[in-house]
Amino acid sequence: MTATTPQLRLISHKLCPYAQRAAIALAEKGVPFERVDIDLSNKPAWFLEISPLGKVPVLLVDGHPIFESAVILEYLEDTLEPRLHPDDTLERARHRSWIEFGSAQLNLVAGLYNAPDRAGFQEKAAALSLGFARLEGVLGDGPYFAGEDFSLVDAVYGPVFRYFDTFDAIGDFGIFTGLGKVNRWRSALAEQPSVRDAVGEDYPERLRAFLIGRGSYVSTLLGAEVEAA
Repeated sequence: MTATTPQLRLISHKLCPYAQRAAIALAEKGVPFERVDIDLSNKPAWFLEISPLGKVPVLLVDGHPIFESAVILEYLEDTLEPRLHPDDTLERARHRSWIEFGSAQLNLVAGLYNAPDRAGFQEKAAALSLGFARLEGVLGDGPYFAGEDFSLVDAVYGPVFRYFDTFDAIGDFGIFTGLGKVNRWRSALAEQPSVRDAVGEDYPERLRAFLIGRGSYVSTLLGAEVEAA
């Protein structure tokens, strides 16, 4: 660490995909940081003092809080090398647009695992498939969104794709059917050390427990799998 490198402390939650974005970006930039995971069902008082929205992630920079993942990513991009956004202004704006699209896909994932019945689940699955089909049309030869260079877009979609490792274990819902480029991108991100290490080894078990507790259609599928085992 150089004298000019600030002390970075990432306040996170073990399942939060938005916190994963920040952890991935920090890892790609190769800077040391401390990660502190909190229980969002029992938020500590000190956390509420630094997070006006009561959400993670929060990045403490020499003790000064920055909240909201998009703002955190832009701060890291403004202050730390290597750059994960393109140099070209138009291309950088295009990347930011697809980051917003990734947040919309993430909202659909939440809708998928919270759907109360099969019809609602299938509706969200169809919307997700349509979204990934849009991405299929803009991806190049890979392995990443921008080709050979890992970018912040990849940091955003890695946590999105991670959910489907658990969903795939309970059924093939056709979300990625026929999407060769998206499937290759998903595989490349799963193998990226920064993406892989943004969660703990117990992440799959924690996610399954979280999903079972939702009381949703996915919960019944996972519950039936547990009973069958």
